Amino acid sequence: MKLSKTSSEILKLAVPSIISNISVPLLGLVDMAITGHLGSEIFIGAISVGGTIFNMIYWIFNFLRFGTGALTSQAYGRRSLEDCSLTLIRSLLICSLISLILISLQSVIKNMAFGIIEPSPQVEEWAGVYFDICIYGSLGFLGQFAFTGWYVGMQNTKIPLVISISQNVINIVASLIMVYALDMGVRGVALGTLIAQLSGFAIAAVLCLRYYSKVFRYLDIRKILNTLELIKFFKVNSTIFLRTICVVAVTVYVTVAGSQMGDTILAANAVLMQFFLIYTYFIDGFAYAGEAICGKYYGAGNTTALNISVQKLFKFGWAVGLGFVVLYLMLGHPFVGLLTDQASVVETANKYFWWVLLIPLAGIDAFTWDGIYLGIGKIKSMLLCTFVGALTFFGIWFALSPVMGNHALWLGFDMYLLARGMVLRLAWNKRK
Repeated sequence: MKLSKTSSEILKLAVPSIISNISVPLLGLVDMAITGHLGSEIFIGAISVGGTIFNMIYWIFNFLRFGTGALTSQAYGRRSLEDCSLTLIRSLLICSLISLILISLQSVIKNMAFGIIEPSPQVEEWAGVYFDICIYGSLGFLGQFAFTGWYVGMQNTKIPLVISISQNVINIVASLIMVYALDMGVRGVALGTLIAQLSGFAIAAVLCLRYYSKVFRYLDIRKILNTLELIKFFKVNSTIFLRTICVVAVTVYVTVAGSQMGDTILAANAVLMQFFLIYTYFIDGFAYAGEAICGKYYGAGNTTALNISVQKLFKFGWAVGLGFVVLYLMLGHPFVGLLTDQASVVETANKYFWWVLLIPLAGIDAFTWDGIYLGIGKIKSMLLCTFVGALTFFGIWFALSPVMGNHALWLGFDMYLLARGMVLRLAWNKRK
């Protein structure tokens, strides 16, 4: 069966992104799998809490990826290479500034995070060790946000694939050596992550200079600090920032609520969240494709091609969602046992596993529309949908947790995803 031009264009961008994104959770999965066999659920909880803190920090600043990608794809559609180069430079400058601030305030950030999550003393001790090492990789991680968004906007998802695979190979090798050969435990896991993040940033920069040096011939350094363009850059990114706060609030609270229910449920929820992460990084491949393609056609003013792309993206989205339901039904329980051999954690995770099966279906609209709206620059609608989704999550949790416990947490999370997609679909129909 011959694919249409639009479908081929989507797959050309999506497949490298999917492969790249699938490798991203390996950073968390490797850490989880290694600590899951160190002999105590405390180490699993420590990596979960430490990882949650960094997710909270980096998700707050992921406007660097989304904003850079949206502005670059529209500039690419207008065929303005100067605007493409200026967008990347501005984003990297902001990355550097944020990284310096994070490192300077690391003690304050760590103490505030522990105050919110409230882990047990043993978990807090090892999570602190993990945090104090990984914080120095902030420039590498944030810089990759900027580069990834820029590459996607330039209609190139192959380079992010190379960067991601290289980084994950480095992470796996470094972590295994430090934990098993050097017997460094949690410190070894953290150092492996740090080395991988900084290496990924260096690779991204080298490949940019190697393959896109001609783009920067059009760069006028005097325009980097152009007031109107900076206002536009910050206007887009500030809205994405507020949206991200809503996403972080929900995701972090899953860990907070689990911590309040005990170390076993904390560890079990951390294991189950890996299923969500695997699915999101897969479906985000099509969201990235939607961002690049829709942004390009929107920038070029080609409404017909834009609408056709939206239809094709949803066909792929439903195929991915249904495929993951079947995959989790077949391999979900064995995968839990692969991540940890702690019997209490495995038993608890299996008890709540059925909520995981609903995640792919609940998230189809949310993630697909995210890519589309981001590409065309309709960021306010993305903020609205995420705010409504967050209200749905917290409403269900606080209303039903007294009688449903951890089941209410996962019900709320599924409904949070569903609500996001429904709001964006209604907004699109109204726009048309």
